[in-house]
Amino acid sequence: MRIALGIEYDGTDFLGWQRLSHGASVQGRLEQALSFVAAEPIAVTCAGRTDAGVHGRCQVVHFDTEVQRDMRSWVLGTCSNLPQSTAVLWAQVVSDDFHARFSARSRRYRYTILNRAIRPALDARYVTWERHLLDAERMHTAAQALIGEHDFSAFRAVSCQAAHARREVKHLSVRREGQHVIVDIEANAFLHHMVRNIVGSLLLVGRGEQVPEWIAALLAGRNREVAGPTAAASGLTFIGPRYEKHWGLPEEVSE
Repeated sequence: MRIALGIEYDGTDFLGWQRLSHGASVQGRLEQALSFVAAEPIAVTCAGRTDAGVHGRCQVVHFDTEVQRDMRSWVLGTCSNLPQSTAVLWAQVVSDDFHARFSARSRRYRYTILNRAIRPALDARYVTWERHLLDAERMHTAAQALIGEHDFSAFRAVSCQAAHARREVKHLSVRREGQHVIVDIEANAFLHHMVRNIVGSLLLVGRGEQVPEWIAALLAGRNREVAGPTAAASGLTFIGPRYEKHWGLPEEVSE
C-alpha cells in the first residue's frame, strides 16, 4: 500500500530536509516517527528537498508499507512522536503509480521580507529583515523577465548538482502587504538556492541599487558571480507542490 502525507515544519533547527548521519533533518525525524507507528522501518520520498533553515507549509511525501493502520493513526501517531516544529497535516492512500516527486507538476515557494527600521522579534524565524525601504512594484517589474523557460545559471548555487540549469517559472510576483514584501514563485522545478538567489538580486533592485532591467541581463548572462547575494534561509517557505486532480489529493496541493 502506498500512502501520501502532507507535512508542515519549521526548518530553523534542522540541517535541511534530507536524511543526514551527522545532524537533525526533517526527513530523519519523520522516518523515525513513522517507523515507531508502523513498528518497522519506513522510508519516505518527498516532492522537493529544502535547505537548512527553510520551512515547509505542505511538503508532500509518499511511502510504501504492508502495515495496516487507519489514516487517523498515521496522522496522530506520527505527530505524537515528532518535535513541536513538525506536524503531519493529512494522510491518504494513493495509487501505486503516484510519486511525490515525479508526479508533481510544479512547486511553489514564498519568500517573506520584513521591511521596517526595527529588527523582528516575534516572527524572526520566518522572515528576512530589510531595514531599507523597498520598492515592491519595481521588484515585481524586474521579476517578470524570469517567467518562462530559461537557463537559470545566474541564480544557481555553485554546489548545485542538477544535470542542467533549464527551468520553467510559471508565476513570479512581488507585492507589499503593510510592512512585509512577499515574493511568490512557482516553477516546474528549482535549482539549488535558486529562489534565494533570485530574491537576493531583486533586493538590490528594490533598494534602487540596480535598475529593473538588470535582472533580465543577469538571466541572459548566466553568470552567478555578477548576480546578487544569496538571501537568508529564514524568509523562505516551501508552500508545496501541485498535482493533477485525478490523484485525489487535498485541494491545497491539487490543480
